[in-house]
Amino acid sequence: MKKSVLTRYRVMAYVTAVMLLVLCSCMVFKYGFDMGEDVTFAVSQVHGFLYIVYLIFAFDLGSKAKWPFGKLLWVLLSGTIPLAAFFVERKVTRDVEPLVSGVEPAVAKA
Repeated sequence: MKKSVLTRYRVMAYVTAVMLLVLCSCMVFKYGFDMGEDVTFAVSQVHGFLYIVYLIFAFDLGSKAKWPFGKLLWVLLSGTIPLAAFFVERKVTRDVEPLVSGVEPAVAKA
């Protein structure tokens, strides 16, 4: 697997996660303080577009890494849960880096 597949996933995971946090902040201002409705609409549109790009890159990575359906679903949904994409991205990177470098992970002996 090429390193670029992992890199694009990682970039989109961070961008999507940051945009989701910005969107949550905008929602607080919109519904809590009754201000920023136009900004909230714009941020939600941008996040929606970026989330679709994230889905494409995450699905591409998952298909090349041959993930089971449950793991792929969790990675795809992590872009909709605030802060989850940060943690999922870190775990995915740890799991996929051996596939990118071509080195098999060492198995611990009991």
